[in-house]
Amino acid sequence: MSTTHEQKAQATGGWLRGQVALITGGGSGLGLALVERFLGEGCRVGVLERSAEKVGALNERFGADVVAVQGDVRSHEDNARAVAATLARFGSLDTFVGNAAIWDHAAGLMDLPAEQLDSGFDELFAINVKGYLLGAKAAAPALLASEGSMIFTLSNSSFYPGGGGPLYTASKHAAVGLIRQLAYELAPKVRVNGVGPCGMASDLRGPAALGQQDRRIMDSRSPEAIAGILPLQFFPEPADFTGPYVMLASRANNRVLSGVMINADAGLGIRGIRHVAGGLHL
Repeated sequence: MSTTHEQKAQATGGWLRGQVALITGGGSGLGLALVERFLGEGCRVGVLERSAEKVGALNERFGADVVAVQGDVRSHEDNARAVAATLARFGSLDTFVGNAAIWDHAAGLMDLPAEQLDSGFDELFAINVKGYLLGAKAAAPALLASEGSMIFTLSNSSFYPGGGGPLYTASKHAAVGLIRQLAYELAPKVRVNGVGPCGMASDLRGPAALGQQDRRIMDSRSPEAIAGILPLQFFPEPADFTGPYVMLASRANNRVLSGVMINADAGLGIRGIRHVAGGLHL
């Protein structure tokens, strides 16, 4: 481990010292913040990332503490390659973080032609739900051996409407069911939990089927708009959400939580999101 990461681990308490994690979508946004935080906590990290450019940047920036693999979470083979590369480099796996996702830029039922609704569903669910399931399948044998944990990135849209359109909201509700089922199936060896962040600045994009593949979340939402709906009245950075992941991954801090969803939404659930129904603001 580099001196910088060792110093960070000492400064933060090193709750993940000696552990190994695999994070999907770790090349930017929340995923990159998790890579940085886990390294700072003394962890070594594997990454599955679709962008070849981001894979190169990760390997160059972090050196031997990170092994980044280019691949698509929709492919079981790519998920298995990432697990194999992580095990080959570090010898074990303690935590799998399913994080890669896309957003629908709040495209509503009445906004989308039927054919786009059809193809958009297939693409978004393949990444946001099947990608989690295939990652869990690939990582499960190593996690059963280490008695480790799985953590999945949810959203405020996992709990209530208004944070996306029906495609995204349904996919994030589905991820809640997946967490509960996997927590049930993999107990007592593996703890399975989720963290549901609210809006943040990231490289989160939309489905190609909706023509949103080059459209980032901040192209649809301003920092002021996001801060304005949050009871805590600030615009979170990706790093602000990493603490719950560390706690859930830490054996010292979490022996008892499984099937739990942490709603890290800056208080949004207190009052919900002002919504539009049938074109009328209510």
